[in-house]
Amino acid sequence: MKNKKKNFIDWYLNSVAASSVSVVILGILIGIIMLLVIGKNPSNMLKALVQSTIGKMTKEGTWSFRNLGETLTFTIPFVLCGLSMGFSSRVGLFNIGAEGQYMIGMLFAHSFSVLVPSFTGQWIFSCIFGILGGAFWGAIAGFLKAKFKVSEVVSTIMLNYIALYIYPLVCLYLLPEGAYNKTFRTRDLAQGSLLRKFLIPNSSLNTGIFLMLIAVFLYYFIMEKTALGFSFRATGLNRKASKCSGINENKAIILSMAVSGAFAGLAGACVLLGSIGYSRILTRQENYGFTGIAVALVGNSKALGILLAGLLFGIFKQTYSTMQYFGIPKEVIIVIQGIIVVLIAFRSGFKILIDKRAKKRAQEGEENND
Repeated sequence: MKNKKKNFIDWYLNSVAASSVSVVILGILIGIIMLLVIGKNPSNMLKALVQSTIGKMTKEGTWSFRNLGETLTFTIPFVLCGLSMGFSSRVGLFNIGAEGQYMIGMLFAHSFSVLVPSFTGQWIFSCIFGILGGAFWGAIAGFLKAKFKVSEVVSTIMLNYIALYIYPLVCLYLLPEGAYNKTFRTRDLAQGSLLRKFLIPNSSLNTGIFLMLIAVFLYYFIMEKTALGFSFRATGLNRKASKCSGINENKAIILSMAVSGAFAGLAGACVLLGSIGYSRILTRQENYGFTGIAVALVGNSKALGILLAGLLFGIFKQTYSTMQYFGIPKEVIIVIQGIIVVLIAFRSGFKILIDKRAKKRAQEGEENND
């Protein structure tokens, strides 16, 4: 019995998936306790979570999947920005610049959709321009890191703010009809550049969901099944050893940051072309990129983990919008998200515990041998 208990503890400490699920459950439990403390019924929060996951029954007696459609729509940029953060972290880099890369990707997609007359299949080229814009913005930080040893944390934070102020500058002064009717929006984009809404009526769900799934597969394939991915992972695990093995460290850094930016740029294009239909003149950061950091952490920077974590944060995002109908403070969801991220950060503590247990077992083995 004692050995079974030890084996379970070892399995739990070594299982990233088990710890992630436990952290999510614990975060929701803490949220329930918070609601009880302030005198609110926690079942209403659970109802909102369920509705955001599977939909709800309408007054007419039919089942509406609209909330699920909105959840999946939010999931698209969360997963793509999570891939952006996860890809760079597998190379030993910390990309805080997904937010800026997201905005530049949106700007490139917007520019192409405004300047080029509508034609069939234009959305493909608009998305490609978004990908190129994000890749370019990410490559800048990679180049600064590789050539001048500038911390990617500092450079990406600064590039986020540069992107934020470049966006309105280009929209207002360089593109035609930047300010539409003196509002913070531009004229409608070319119809051919829009991602088609489908499947769930009255929701924003669009074909960007397929682009997201393709991106998840490419992330997995590149990182796990190619020589390029091996060089990325080797650089992230031990740069000196990878350099001795003939891997070009500078090339790996620049290319990995470019690929990371490409994922975030696609996220910007999907939000612009799929959810909105016109471009806003941004005055603040939208936090998709920063949420992507949390998604990558919860998903342990693995393709499937990021996909599931992005879906979880999509559920939370939609729940944030629906909780007001149940009389529950929306901020509770933000607190739960924060708690989950903080608890995920304790994984390093789990690793220390694992090392201590392994060392203790080794000592016990030596004593038994003596």
